[in-house]
Amino acid sequence: MGSSSSSYAPKTVYLDVDGKVQKVVFSRHCSPCDIKELLCSSSNVPRNTAIMMVDPEGALVSIDPTMPTNSPNSLYKVVPLSTGQLGDKEDMFQNVLSQVADQFSRAFRINELKTEVTNRLAMLEKRVELEGLKVVEIGKCKNDLKKLRDEMTSRGGSRVNCPCKYNFDDGKKVTPRRDVPKYPKYTLSQDTIESLKKPTFDVWHWEHNEMLSCLEYMYHDLGLVKEFSMNPITLKRWLLAIQENYRSNPFHNFRHCFCVSQMMYGMIHLCNLQEKMTQTDMGILMTAAVCHDLDHPGYNNTYQINARTELAVRYNDISPLENHHCAVAFQILSLPECNIFANVDPEAYKQIRQAIITLILATDMARHGEILDSFKQKVDNFDFTNEEHVTCLKMVLIKCCDISNEVRPTEVAEPWVDCLLEEYFMQSDREKSEGLPVAPFMDRDKVTKPTAQIGFIKFVLIPMFETVMKLFPQIEEIMVQPLRDSRDHYEELKQIDDAMTEGSFVFRIRKDFDKHE
Repeated sequence: MGSSSSSYAPKTVYLDVDGKVQKVVFSRHCSPCDIKELLCSSSNVPRNTAIMMVDPEGALVSIDPTMPTNSPNSLYKVVPLSTGQLGDKEDMFQNVLSQVADQFSRAFRINELKTEVTNRLAMLEKRVELEGLKVVEIGKCKNDLKKLRDEMTSRGGSRVNCPCKYNFDDGKKVTPRRDVPKYPKYTLSQDTIESLKKPTFDVWHWEHNEMLSCLEYMYHDLGLVKEFSMNPITLKRWLLAIQENYRSNPFHNFRHCFCVSQMMYGMIHLCNLQEKMTQTDMGILMTAAVCHDLDHPGYNNTYQINARTELAVRYNDISPLENHHCAVAFQILSLPECNIFANVDPEAYKQIRQAIITLILATDMARHGEILDSFKQKVDNFDFTNEEHVTCLKMVLIKCCDISNEVRPTEVAEPWVDCLLEEYFMQSDREKSEGLPVAPFMDRDKVTKPTAQIGFIKFVLIPMFETVMKLFPQIEEIMVQPLRDSRDHYEELKQIDDAMTEGSFVFRIRKDFDKHE
């Protein structure tokens, strides 16, 4: 799916900009508008300026994906056209229009397309006439199904129309973005740029558009746009498609996606990963972090399996959510206008795709023990030239980032606990109503914030981060110590809760005793 869209090599042209050679690379999927914007940017010409491009002999060169390539010895020149120039050179402008019309006619076979569209419309009209009766029959079938569904519901025990079950045929599809993305371009301050690299970054102060700009900055800062020859406009479209395919869940939403991606960006800098691993590894880590919870329905794998949802059936109860996140991620990348890896060699793209899938599947907490045990066996003699070692490290890194909220300052971390418990309680309420098993840590009648966090921090977070600390000692002060402080904080809260509960119990006993006296 994705590799076929990567099989087109990029196109390269060379420009004469103030006497210097300027190289411009673009995908064959680029629209003429995209190419014009790239040419303006490369030639220091303001955006939205009318331009034309000429070869060394002064002949006009078309500005579209079919333009002929040139060499550094035969440079094209971008010429801005002012209003005055257009008025003075009306004949030249008419000539340009004539050439453009001729090129468009040849490139898109307008007359042939008109004929084809007319013929197809005639065929469709006949089909509509022939199949009109079928539409009536389908309507009757739908009514019969609705009656049957209502009857099953009235008899009780049936879980129909569960809103958390993802339906692949419900019309929810990834929407391609062919327009130039419109989200505002924010200029990040130097303070913001520095704080983006730290776990203390406050993710609650940012709107979605600002988070998109921060993610875009990360890809540029890490050199990924250059490494993978990404079209900057395609990167914008991809990020917008990513944001649109995260649901508005209390916890598993686009802000969580940004939180995990920002922590990954921070760990890359903190652990100096660019010095130890390849740029391809950096792209895999960041892209997996961005995509890791795409289209999360807000109900975990346990629910999917117990409720026998379509996702559980589709993926045979094996990490149904994580498999779905991967599928949606590559459905987005399969769109040429959103494919940030379009200019990557097909064989290299296969390896990138497999690596991203491996990392997203590693975020299933059911595999936590297996993955951590494997990393523990390697960490004491870790070899960055060993592909198996590096893959295992990448799996642990995305796991760390996925559940890293307690690494952050209390005022940033604690609201995430409230969000997670809200999502848990929504699931447990549904499980109770559907007669499914309920996990105690999700039951609003049994769990408190301290009890929810203490065990998770002590037995999951601290052991994993301390293992990573063996390889990267510099994370102790910035990441491991905050986890220990967070554990102590929640243990103090639990002591206070226990004392209040005990005091309330004693008070009730005394009250009952006084009554009987």
